[in-house]
Amino acid sequence: MSEESNGLDVLGIKPIGESAKIITKGGVDGASALLSRICLPAAKEIGLLFADHVKAWRAEHAIKIANKAQALLEKQSENSVTAHPRIIYLTFEKGSLSEDDLVQDFWAGLLASSCTPDGKDESNLLFINILAQLTTNQVKLINYIGETATVFKGTGGWIHADNLIIEANYLQEITGIHDLHQLDRELDHLRSLELIREGFHPDSCSLADITPSSFCLQLYVRSQGYVGSPIDYFGATEKSAQVELVSA
Repeated sequence: MSEESNGLDVLGIKPIGESAKIITKGGVDGASALLSRICLPAAKEIGLLFADHVKAWRAEHAIKIANKAQALLEKQSENSVTAHPRIIYLTFEKGSLSEDDLVQDFWAGLLASSCTPDGKDESNLLFINILAQLTTNQVKLINYIGETATVFKGTGGWIHADNLIIEANYLQEITGIHDLHQLDRELDHLRSLELIREGFHPDSCSLADITPSSFCLQLYVRSQGYVGSPIDYFGATEKSAQVELVSA
């Protein structure tokens, strides 16, 4: 397979190995500077070892993200597409820090859904900046929400979701978080980012309101590599809101 057809050119970048080296250089230099202050005589040796590990670790993740993005792009009818340089740089700079497969899927989806014929679309920067702030457990929850929520189109034409109320024990199972106080913090953070509506009610530790915002739904759609309308993605039709209780 030629370099032109191996998928990397579709993203508008050089082979991923070279890109990973460029992306990680700043971080490695910064780490070396820190080590020179705190490790004194051993700074050079430790710094070089650390740099090698960082390059290999992040490059491995970047390659996985690129391959996942390419697989998504191959499903699209439009082949001659590229992404804006800011999107590419931030995706690999931030995405290469995650070793979780699902989180890498989200990064790959955002990269794929950023690709356009003219390569000038920067709209996914909104989602990239949000994804970079999320923990792995929060991404698991957003993925669950995207797969589970009953999505509808409001009378104004905007996308919304019916109320989604979930039992705490099932929420623990989804996220892998068993400490309720930690789980509460995770939900509080999602609420502060305006991705979910409420979280735990102050008077209840057994139920949580994880109804997604329209922004959360659009983040999920774009993270799947989908570039069309979120209403079309969900096949949403006009309907009234309903309360959904999910039991373990």
